[in-house]
Amino acid sequence: MSAEMSHAPTRRVSRGARRRMIGALAATAAWSACFAGLAPSAVAVDVQAEQWYLKAMQAEEMWKVSTGKGITVAVIDTGVNADTASLRGQVLKGWDATEADGDENDDYTGHGTSMAELIAGTGVKGGLKGLAPDAKIIPYRISDTEFQNNNHVNAHDSEDAIRAAADSDARIISMSFGSDFPADEEREAAKYALSKGKLLFAAVGNEGNGVNDAEYPAAYEEVVGISSADQKGTVAKTSQHGGFVDLAAPGTNVPMWCDQALQSYCNGSGTSAATAVASASAALVWSAHPDWTANQVLRVLFDTAARDWADDETSAYLGHGLIRPSMSLLKHKGTPGDPDVSPLTGKSTSVSGSGSTASPAPAGSAAPSASASASSQPSQGKSGDDQVVAGSSEPTDNGSNLGLIAGGVVAVVVLGGGALYFLRRRRGAV
Repeated sequence: MSAEMSHAPTRRVSRGARRRMIGALAATAAWSACFAGLAPSAVAVDVQAEQWYLKAMQAEEMWKVSTGKGITVAVIDTGVNADTASLRGQVLKGWDATEADGDENDDYTGHGTSMAELIAGTGVKGGLKGLAPDAKIIPYRISDTEFQNNNHVNAHDSEDAIRAAADSDARIISMSFGSDFPADEEREAAKYALSKGKLLFAAVGNEGNGVNDAEYPAAYEEVVGISSADQKGTVAKTSQHGGFVDLAAPGTNVPMWCDQALQSYCNGSGTSAATAVASASAALVWSAHPDWTANQVLRVLFDTAARDWADDETSAYLGHGLIRPSMSLLKHKGTPGDPDVSPLTGKSTSVSGSGSTASPAPAGSAAPSASASASSQPSQGKSGDDQVVAGSSEPTDNGSNLGLIAGGVVAVVVLGGGALYFLRRRRGAV
């Protein structure tokens, strides 16, 4: 994805928990790993050494318990090149929803391939090591604004891709893209995916220090909105904030492919990478508990997130807090709760066990289901009661140095550095 990509968020419908800003602060956890720093162009040969969050999140210890095996993640993006060293054998048959030339493996920017590697890369030959290296990827190609301008494309590719992913064997749908404009069809597709027992993650965007408007699909209440934090646990000021944020994940100074040539990795920052890391975190937890529903996996991720505020409150910058799958996998924390009630909406999702009321189609089903959860046109991402309050730009230690691994929190908002990666889309493409 080109470095100019940005993302906008919106305020989410209340989920039964009180939403407020924690004073004038955005709470963040202090992650203990240090980062050597990436060059502004291509990264060092050992790109895995630059994946600072793997150490901070205790990946090696978690992989002794779970590697994501048995979990498939749908990556809706610019396509996924299945031929990189790190993705060989990891990518299943998907679908090109753009209806343009090429297929789902023709990544026209390198963005989707980066997201897939961050989730399930094997790390072979020095490539990116995914946080869930034994998970599998189903790619769904959609268009960004530039692709739309240069090609005749399906104007409904994002909603069609979400429906196709809902009908596939993927349990998790990762979406590092967004548009300023909500669409009833896309919202209905997200509702349909939720009804099929899927867990949907989307990037909240990288214009937090600018327009900070709502972006979709992250702002739909059926979707988990992900903000971006750095190796110190501070949320990037560029990361969009509001009631649409549900969790924060590592996204600053994360290596990813420079472009569609896939010749070198560059320093990337933004909510796209954070969304991939969050999706991989869910894959680790779900792999360890395959009988859980999406509701239970998400509830445990909410339950174990690092925060220093009450459990029935959320931050406009971090939502429920910084994601910490290690608390579930290594310390057996978190309460899965009711398998049939979504922690996002507080409503029944008609899900039982690990499946859904309808049998999934084969992985990578090429066509979206014609059957929709045709409920009445719900409101798009609604605003909550609390206002977004700008946080301090300087770290403020609250006396705890625990962080991502053990749970201490620092209250700060800081500027995020590096290029901002986000798959930006417009509506009405032809």
